[in-house]
Amino acid sequence: MTLSQLLSLQPWVFISTALVLGLIVGSFLNVLTWRLPTMLERDWRAQARDILGLDPEPVGPPYNLMHPNSCCPHCAQPIRPWENIPLLSYLLLKGRCAHCKAPISARYPLTELACGLISGFIAWHFGFGWTAGAVLLLSWGLLAMSLIDADHQLLPDVLVLPLLWLGLILNSFELFTSLPDALWGAIAGYLSLWSVFWVFKLITGKDGMGQGDFKLLAMLGAWGGWQILPMTLLLASLVGAVSGLVLLRLRDAQTSTPLPFGPYLATAGWIALLWGGQITDFYLQSVGFR
Repeated sequence: MTLSQLLSLQPWVFISTALVLGLIVGSFLNVLTWRLPTMLERDWRAQARDILGLDPEPVGPPYNLMHPNSCCPHCAQPIRPWENIPLLSYLLLKGRCAHCKAPISARYPLTELACGLISGFIAWHFGFGWTAGAVLLLSWGLLAMSLIDADHQLLPDVLVLPLLWLGLILNSFELFTSLPDALWGAIAGYLSLWSVFWVFKLITGKDGMGQGDFKLLAMLGAWGGWQILPMTLLLASLVGAVSGLVLLRLRDAQTSTPLPFGPYLATAGWIALLWGGQITDFYLQSVGFR
């Protein structure tokens, strides 16, 4: 029996494999979401100095997703491999650095756990096949974007655009929807928020949202087609409005304080891609249209 046959004939094997893989990917996402914004900022600063004709900054040690090795943010002690086992190391170390005993942020194991559970659920929901593999990639990307946007109000093109093109490529084989629907989903997704942005700017003179949100909604449209866009916008707006009010109250912030919209779009688009048809059918039946 081949590995693919085992995964398809024994669902629990595929679910377990996806869960463990998700934990490992979640550990990588912790590195990605921490380092990528700094890498982009350094690149933008270097480009700005070049445009302005300034001397380049002194070249320091390499800083990317591979170097330097992960270390404790408090004592800078490098993290040994057995201290970096997803979720398990945090539990064994009781949430503290093995060297200086400083507390480790709960965000790291929570990200790993969330990624693992999402991955296991996708394996259970779709079963072994190309669809599950594609949605796993999408989910990992959306989780990374959501964390970065929550921290930095930034949706990096290096994450959004490859997934947009991947959605179009996959739908050229009609994996989730037809290619015309995916193409118009990308176009309508971008133009809908682009229009809202400019209407708000013309009325108030202020930017109402970041332009990364346009691309994120275009990417979701490229995966699920234009049909998922109304539900995505409705869910994201409702949850974003409620969550925004709660966060502003908790932080005692002003209503002008910018809040990231990307996590709400990502979550709503993910839900619409998986259950959009069922939710729509349920609503239509409940109001008597079917």
